[in-house]
Amino acid sequence: MAEEKATITWDDFAKVAMRVGKIIRVEDFPEARKPAYKLWIDFGPYGVKKSSAQLPQWYPNKEALLGRLVVAVTNFPPKQIGPFMSEVLVLGAIQSDGRVVLLQPDADSELGAPIA
Repeated sequence: MAEEKATITWDDFAKVAMRVGKIIRVEDFPEARKPAYKLWIDFGPYGVKKSSAQLPQWYPNKEALLGRLVVAVTNFPPKQIGPFMSEVLVLGAIQSDGRVVLLQPDADSELGAPIA
């Protein structure tokens, strides 16, 4: 059975800032406890932000991630992950086998566009 979350209000949802970004740099993150990449994501007028993402198992070709549009939560406080400061949370759909499928807007989406 699917996990149900607590009901939230529209005001709760409105507090979450989600924006479209483009991955412009990808590096291995060997210091992470679980296999991960360091990502640099361009949010247009909101600048370039960094994120750590546990993707290597599902996206082994890190070069294929370059230029990919993603959706990320941009208003979490920065989180220190080992020697790396993660500034945004890249969103993905978690499959039953644990695989993460990145959320991807259409190619003509503007960088920094808010998700509603």
